Formats: sequence, C-alpha cells, structure tokens
Amino acid sequence: MIQIDDKLISLDLFEKQFCCDLPKCLGACCVHGQSGAPLEQSEVEMLMVELESIKPFLKPSGLKSIDEQGVWVRDHDGDMVTPLIDGAECAFAIEKDNITFCAIEKAWLAGKVKFRKPISCHLYPIRTRKYKVFTAINYDQWSICQPAREYGKNLNLPVYKFLKEPIIRAYGEEFYVQLEEAAKLLNKQKGSANDSKN
Repeated sequence: MIQIDDKLISLDLFEKQFCCDLPKCLGACCVHGQSGAPLEQSEVEMLMVELESIKPFLKPSGLKSIDEQGVWVRDHDGDMVTPLIDGAECAFAIEKDNITFCAIEKAWLAGKVKFRKPISCHLYPIRTRKYKVFTAINYDQWSICQPAREYGKNLNLPVYKFLKEPIIRAYGEEFYVQLEEAAKLLNKQKGSANDSKN
C-alpha cells in the first residue's frame, strides 16, 4: 500500500493491468453480483431529481423495479445501492446488441441529465471503503473481468491509467498527478531492485 493524503492505495493499481473489453464480457458487471451498484448520498439525491429524464431510457422491467423499490435500497451490508430486477441485473441496466449498458449513462450521453452514473460503477475495478480517518482504494479482481485483464495486459495498461477519467472525477486532477508520481517512483525502485539482482 502507499498513502496519498488520507487515502491508502493498493499497489495493484500500479502493478495490475486492465482495460474493459465489452465485446467479450458483454457488460456482465451490470448483471452479476449480490447487490446493485453502491451509491453515495449525493448520488441518491441526484437520481431522485433526474429520474423522470432517465425513465425513457429504461427497459420496462427496470422501470417496474424502480417504481416498486425506489432509486435505491439497502443491501445485506446496510449500504445504499441501486435496486435489482428480480434479484439479478441492476434496474438501470439496458441491452443493445447483447451488450449491457447503463441507462443513466445513456441519458447523460444524450444530454438529458447532468449525472453520468454512480462513481462506484465509473471507478470499477477500483472499490473504495471509507473509514473514520482514511479511505482505502483497492483493486477488485472479479472472474467475469478476465477478458479485461487479458486486454489490459496486451496493452500494458495499468489499472490507474485505465481509470484516469473516473479517478479525476472522484478525487481531482492533483490526486491523479500524485498517482503518476508514485508510479514513477515504484518503477524506479523496481528497476533498482532488478539491477541489484543482476
């Protein structure tokens, strides 16, 4: 782990490679899992405000689930998450050409809403956990993302570089610059260690 300000960051963000490969995974992260997407309180409030503009992009089963459950529910850990459709995919999930997308993001791309999608979705495969004095930033290795790991390895694209846009959205430009500096230092240390072995 490394620390930047009040954040503890897993070395996996620098050492692992990742790049979403939708034609192969088909957006499975929106379909599988034990609960919906984690939501911040501010995101719940935005969803409630923007819901009418998102509704035209929802599929009927998703709209039904939201009408019955609301834009958020509590999961088994007590966290606020998006509701599911019959215990399966996210209520905001929609399909096109057999690939699952986010209706919220589709509405955002169409210029209908100001909220792009939950930051937890945008940051994936990063998962965060807030504690009293720090935030843990970890890499979540899910079996359904194997195509993304293979694609990222082929591109030699570290997790933090793949997630540049959402990291800046979540924590700001300066934090990302510090991540880049940390990566340079880690690479330098790794190079020195390799030289000493030789």
